[in-house]
Amino acid sequence: MPHQTLSRDEVAKNNTEDSLWFVIDSKVYDVTDFLDAHPGGEAVLKQVAGTDATEAFYNLHRQEVLQKYSNLCIGTIDGEKSKVIEHKAGDLSPVPYAEPTWLTPQFKSPYFKDSHRRLQKAMRLFVDTEVYPVAQECEKTGKHIPQDLIDKMSKKGILHMRLGPGKHLHGVELMDGAVKGEEFDYFHDMIVGQEMTRANARGFQDGNLAGMTIGLTAVLQFANDEAWKNKIAQEVFSGKKKICLAITEAFAGSDVAGIRTTAEKTADGKHYIVNGTKKWITNGVFSDYFVTGVKTDKGLSVVVIERGEGVETSAIKTSYSAAAGTTFITFDNVKVPVGNLLGVENKGIHVILSNFNHERWMMVCGTTRMSRLVTEECMKWSNQRLVFGKTLMDQPVIRQKLAKMIAHCEANQAWLENITYQMTLMPYKQQSTHLAGPIGLLKMFATRSAHEIADEAVQIFGGRALTQTGMGKTIEMFHRTYKFDAILGGAEEILGDLGVRQAVRNMPRSML
Repeated sequence: MPHQTLSRDEVAKNNTEDSLWFVIDSKVYDVTDFLDAHPGGEAVLKQVAGTDATEAFYNLHRQEVLQKYSNLCIGTIDGEKSKVIEHKAGDLSPVPYAEPTWLTPQFKSPYFKDSHRRLQKAMRLFVDTEVYPVAQECEKTGKHIPQDLIDKMSKKGILHMRLGPGKHLHGVELMDGAVKGEEFDYFHDMIVGQEMTRANARGFQDGNLAGMTIGLTAVLQFANDEAWKNKIAQEVFSGKKKICLAITEAFAGSDVAGIRTTAEKTADGKHYIVNGTKKWITNGVFSDYFVTGVKTDKGLSVVVIERGEGVETSAIKTSYSAAAGTTFITFDNVKVPVGNLLGVENKGIHVILSNFNHERWMMVCGTTRMSRLVTEECMKWSNQRLVFGKTLMDQPVIRQKLAKMIAHCEANQAWLENITYQMTLMPYKQQSTHLAGPIGLLKMFATRSAHEIADEAVQIFGGRALTQTGMGKTIEMFHRTYKFDAILGGAEEILGDLGVRQAVRNMPRSML
């Protein structure tokens, strides 16, 4: 049926199962052929046959549902205009506090330049159109990231950008020229991380080559052979091969020095023989290279192990989607060339620790952005859900919950931007000296905030927050997975202690 202008009287006449129309937001929908397919059953649709179903619809559904079934819309009511804003790919959200203040027209920021805004706009459109649909499907099925999406990200320079600023970005085309590799800074880095988080799929978020961001970095910084380093970098940045960081074991989590995987040199000194296991390794299931922490004769070392004979990987079932590729790895007499050593033998702790600041900072970017996305969901739902004849937003207790959520989001984003600014001014060595503590404290607080936000969001959504589909699916996922960030990259307690110890170490003796 062609799109047409209709009167409400005409709609009212189509109120039987042979011809069932209704109005939502001044648009007319013909659901006659949709009765049997409606997930809630045909009785729900028959209840609103021939009427204005706007209030009933938005008490159960989001606008995205109408966009999904836009083919059912046959016309509009004469003289009326739609009042609900439709989200389009790449758009900023008009919901209060749904975006960080630097992206809102009424606020200014000293940190962000035109190149940052161009990059944000390009990343938002790419995530909305390319990443989001794939992420949602993978999260549901547990399948790993498809190669065609990896290829698209490689072509756009996204794989390069996710490692942060550096020479690896020089001369690389980034998002069709949105920003030059030579000018890419930590605020650009933050934008990439926060926009990618908006794919709204926690398992896929880690499955989207998170292992590369903490594994390839070590290779670029500490490889002793330039040609070998460039070979691995080219393979990974092109998306042809995958890499992960394999440090954690059943006996050693935050206690990195406690690892038991061994690497013994052969008699001719040309190879290491590696034996041991690794656990909870992100992306390990589908990785080709493993940046591995091992015990050598006098200490801790890090070597790159290529998938091959003696390397076995198996998936670990966790609280979030199998799309993350969480892995148990067994190394059984694996022969590794000594040239695969990163940094200096027996001093691998420096290789491992060098990654931590950026890894933890990236996790703060993601946690903070996801907390904001959950807050946006609660703002929307509170504004549309009717309870006892009023919206949730009319209830003071709900406004109090939203106030807490907003305050946590804004505080963490402001602290994140402050630390990010310091990162742009400090060489990496200075960052380790001055920012390891603050980053640790921020990560600790951001995950504590996530705890509070998840708790309040569940109370706002009620039973819907317990289901993995429908209105509350974002809340359910966040409540189920937010604890990952409180553990990965260093547990809250470890990071809080680190922050205080670093502060006390620099405290003047005269103050005692």
